[in-house]
Amino acid sequence: MFRSLHMKLVLILILLIVSVMAVMGTFLINSVGNFYLKDFHDQVTGVFTSEMLVSLNEAAQEGGEDQLASVVTAWTGSLGIDSHRNYYILDADGGYLSGSRVQASADLSATPNLIAAMAGEVGIQNSVVESYLDAAYPVDGGDQDYIVYIKDDKQEIQDLSWRFFSIVLESMLFGLLVAVLLSFLLSKTITTPIENIKKQAQLVASGDFSHRLPIQSGDEIGNLTENFNYMAEMLQSTLGEVQEERDKLNTVFLHMADGVAGFTSDGHIIHMNPATERLMGVTFDENMTFDQVFPGLTLPAASGERKFTSAEIERLGRTLNVLIAPYGAGENERGVIVMIHDITEQRKLDDARREFVANVSHELRTPLTNIKSYTETLLDAAGELPAETEKRFLGVISGEADRMTRIVKDLLTLSKLDYGRMDLTFRRFSIQEMLENVYTAMKLDAQNNGHTLTLDMQPDLPEMVGDKERLEQVVVNIISNSIKYTPSGGRIHVSAAQTDQGAIELRIADNGIGIPEEDIPRLFERFYRVDKARSRQKGGTGLGLAIAKEMVEAHKGSIRLDSRVNVGTVVTITLPVDLQAKDG
Repeated sequence: MFRSLHMKLVLILILLIVSVMAVMGTFLINSVGNFYLKDFHDQVTGVFTSEMLVSLNEAAQEGGEDQLASVVTAWTGSLGIDSHRNYYILDADGGYLSGSRVQASADLSATPNLIAAMAGEVGIQNSVVESYLDAAYPVDGGDQDYIVYIKDDKQEIQDLSWRFFSIVLESMLFGLLVAVLLSFLLSKTITTPIENIKKQAQLVASGDFSHRLPIQSGDEIGNLTENFNYMAEMLQSTLGEVQEERDKLNTVFLHMADGVAGFTSDGHIIHMNPATERLMGVTFDENMTFDQVFPGLTLPAASGERKFTSAEIERLGRTLNVLIAPYGAGENERGVIVMIHDITEQRKLDDARREFVANVSHELRTPLTNIKSYTETLLDAAGELPAETEKRFLGVISGEADRMTRIVKDLLTLSKLDYGRMDLTFRRFSIQEMLENVYTAMKLDAQNNGHTLTLDMQPDLPEMVGDKERLEQVVVNIISNSIKYTPSGGRIHVSAAQTDQGAIELRIADNGIGIPEEDIPRLFERFYRVDKARSRQKGGTGLGLAIAKEMVEAHKGSIRLDSRVNVGTVVTITLPVDLQAKDG
C-alpha cells in the first residue's frame, strides 16, 4: 500500500506534523518545568538573603526553635508555602522539630541539599528530573544548630504538566485529523498529474500517441506535463519517420534483385530476402546456419575491424558474387550481412565480348590474308602469269573484298540497332506485294541450287506498317540460309497468314540438314555458327540471324526457329500491323 507516491506523501506529512507537535509538546512541558524550578529558586533565594540568615541566627539564639519558626512563618507568603510546598525546622541531624506540616506527613528523606545543610552549607541545587524541589539553610543557634528546610513535592507542576500534555495530545489528535485531510488533498494535487503522466506513458509505450495531457498548473509539474506532451509528439514524429524508412527498406529488401541475408556472429540466420532464396535454392528457416546457406564458405571471425570479404560461387548453374560485411564495431560486432549479386549475365557478356572480338578478328583476317597472298603473287609475277590466271586471282581478291564489306556492313547495322541509330522508315505497304517480290528474286537462286521454292499467302492480307526494305532483307536472309543448308533437290516453302490476334505470321520452312537441339538457343547470337568450316565455305558470317532478330524486334515483332536434324527447319516471324506510320 505504501509503495504508491500518494500514500508515501500522506505518511510523510502525517509523520512530519506528529513529530512537530511532539517536539513542541515536549518543549512546552520542559519549559514549564524549568520555569517552575527557576521560580522556586528565585523565591527561596529572594527570602533567604544574608540579612535574613543573620535574623534567623539571632532568632534561634534568642528564642530557640519557636522563635525561629515564627520568623519563617512570617515569610510563608513570599516562599509560596501551601499544601504542596512546606517548611520544616530541623535539628542539626535533620530531625523534625516543627513545620508547616506535622511530622507524620512530613517527607524528610535525606536529599543532597539536606545533607549539605547538615554539613553546615547551604543546599539549594535542584534538577528538573527530580520529583521534588528543596532548599536547606543551616542556622547557628548557639548551643544548638538548626536547619530551615523548604521542600516542594512538585505536585502542582505535575498537574500543570499533565494538563499541558492533555492539551498537546488533544491538539495532536485534532492536528492529525487535519493533517490526514490536508495531506490527502495535497498529495492528490501532486500525484494526480503524475498518475496521468504514468497512464499516458503506458499508452505511449503501447504505441498510442493520440492523447495529450491537460496542463493544469504553471509549476514544475505543469512544465513536466508540457515537456511530456512535447516528447510524445516528437517521439510520434520520429517513430513515424523511422517506420517510413523501415517500410522503404523492407520494400527494397523484398523486391531487390540482389540477395541479402543477415547472420549473428555465431552463424545463426537473422533474416533473408526472397532473392537469396531464389539464388541459393533454399527456403528460410529460423534454425538455419551460415554453413547451410553457403556451404564451402567460412564465416569470418569477429576481429573488431570492419573488413569485407568476397568470393565467387557457382549455384544452380549461375555465377554468384558473395560479399560478406560485418555490422557493429569492436566489441559491439553483432554479426554479418551477406550480399549476393548474380553476375551470370555479366560473365556471359564478358565471354560474348571476348568471343565477338575474336570472331571479328578471325573473320576479317581470313579475307585479308587471301587478298594479301593473291596481291603479293600478282606483284611478284607481274607480266609473267597468263591473263586467265591473273583474272582469276583478281576475282578472288574482289570476292574477298566483297566479303569484308558484307561483314563491316553487317557490323555497322548491328551497331546502329544496338544504339537506336538505325534509320527505319515506317510506311504502310502491302505484305503480299513484298513477299511476291522476294519470291521472284529468290526463285532463280533456288532453282540454280536444285531446290523448289513455293509461296502460299492467305487471300486479302491487310497492309502493315514497317520498313519494307529492311523486312525484305530479313526474309531474303532467311531464305538464303535455307537454300545454302538444304541439299540439292530440297523444298523451301514460304507462307503468310493473319493470326487471330490480327498480326501477320510469316513462315519459311525447308527440309534441309536441320540444326541440333542444343545449338538452337544460340543461333541468334552474333558470329555463332553450327558448322563454322561449312558456313565459311558457303560465305556465311554468322551475323544474318542476329540482324534478323534485331530488325524484327525493332518492328515490335518476334522471331522463332524450330529445327530437327535431317528433317528441316522452320523460321516463324510474327509482325504487328498497327505500328504508327512515319513519313520521312
